[in-house]
Amino acid sequence: MKKLILLAAAGVLLLSCKKELVENQQEQNELSKSANEIAGRTVGATQIAGVSYYDANDECNSAGQGATYALNMTGDLTGCWYIFIDKFDCTPGGAYMELGRELFVGTYKGESGSFWTTYRFEARYEGCAADGSYLGAEIVGRCQHPIIEGSGEGVFKGVKGRLDMKDDIAAGNYPYRGHLRF
Repeated sequence: MKKLILLAAAGVLLLSCKKELVENQQEQNELSKSANEIAGRTVGATQIAGVSYYDANDECNSAGQGATYALNMTGDLTGCWYIFIDKFDCTPGGAYMELGRELFVGTYKGESGSFWTTYRFEARYEGCAADGSYLGAEIVGRCQHPIIEGSGEGVFKGVKGRLDMKDDIAAGNYPYRGHLRF
């Protein structure tokens, strides 16, 4: 009888452990999914990459868009990246921060479209002016560009995601990478 009670207790304990293991696995899956979403990456997202360049010849006609300036995009995104600066500040030590909006107009996999982002640019420059703008050369810079939900048109209709750029000071360009989810 004692053996039967011990076997029954062991069975209940085993089933209880299995149920707890399944619940823990479900919790871990949810946490992992949440962590990916917080990081701006979502399950099923398409990774993109390329290089952007300052539009020195104004091929994108940034003034015609009302933009402060534009970048020429190459790689997975090909077209014009219009920058609209909303706010900026620079500390006496040269730490510069800028906030704004951006409009991408171009192609992805040969199909046309557009989308809007918000952005936060952080950099270090040689110095700062009294009005909060930067002075001198850029030493290092990077920015994040979360896509504004619902802003996509054409191939980007319904797109979500984020792009990141890290300025390549020596090469004079702005490599980007990111994730798009359609």
